[in-house]
Amino acid sequence: MILFLLRRSLTMAVTLAIISALVFFIIKLPPGDFLTNQIAELRAQGEAASAAKAEFLIKQYGLDRPVWEQYLIWIGVWPGPEGGFNGLLQGNWGWSFEYDKPVNDVVGDALWLTLLVNIAVVIFVHLVSIPIAIYSATRQYSLGDYFATFIGYIGLATPSFLLALILLFYSNRWFGISIGGLYDPAYANQPWSWGKVQSLASHLIVPTLVIGLGGTAAMIRRMRANLLDELGKQYYVTAKAKGLPPRKALLKYPFRMSLNPFISDIGNLLPHLVSGSILVSLVLSLPTVGPILLAALKTQDQFLAGFILMFVAMLTVVGMLISDLLLAWLDPRIRLGGS
Repeated sequence: MILFLLRRSLTMAVTLAIISALVFFIIKLPPGDFLTNQIAELRAQGEAASAAKAEFLIKQYGLDRPVWEQYLIWIGVWPGPEGGFNGLLQGNWGWSFEYDKPVNDVVGDALWLTLLVNIAVVIFVHLVSIPIAIYSATRQYSLGDYFATFIGYIGLATPSFLLALILLFYSNRWFGISIGGLYDPAYANQPWSWGKVQSLASHLIVPTLVIGLGGTAAMIRRMRANLLDELGKQYYVTAKAKGLPPRKALLKYPFRMSLNPFISDIGNLLPHLVSGSILVSLVLSLPTVGPILLAALKTQDQFLAGFILMFVAMLTVVGMLISDLLLAWLDPRIRLGGS
């Protein structure tokens, strides 16, 4: 196990290094950047002082240097204009030119709120879809199976942002309440308290439902198909023939085997939730990193966009590690190392 973790840690480090290079160079592909575009606008408006400040920032962050050197400065393995190493590896996430403050101040609360929303969605998807899929598979072609299938198709066919708009409209029209944001406006810019935590918990319900509906519907269909395939195999028939109780035979063998594809998808699920919930975050005014990333890419705020993309990449590699460990625990046929 220790050797496996060491090998995976090395692989994760190399993977993140390659991803960081791709992220940085792709962001730099469009001509110009935030500061050069701003300098051109300021000079056209005759604001020489602001243009001089922008030029100072270009030199301060080494944006006048070759692209490869800018990348090495950004990750913290090359000395910057001031002579020291001060990049991602040193905990410096860069400067947001759009917000005119450090990146960690821009995304500070948004990072953990994004993780909170995504964890809530993952829990919701599994808690709802697994029991429904088991019921549907063990009662194939029953009325409940047809109803679950119908709900699944509705969930797959309904765009998340459309469902968010519908809930926003009717909650305000019928109940006179606003479900936008992750807490009441009275708690905005306020320190955390028990009341703010309660407001956050109540406001998590709608985003979790909206973002998780499509994933729940898809998981019900996949889980049902996998479980039906396992229920038809000889080992399950033999287990029942030997007198094993039906519920124990179902949960101990076919259910565990049908979970493998979902466990292996954990690494892809977390970043997909971040990128796939941008429209929902915009509609519901959620303070997550999705809208911040969209705005940063549009304005070419390279350090802000680069850090968020690296955060998503980190979620991916950590999710892959978690899925490998869970698969080894779930399926005895899988071994992490050795013969």
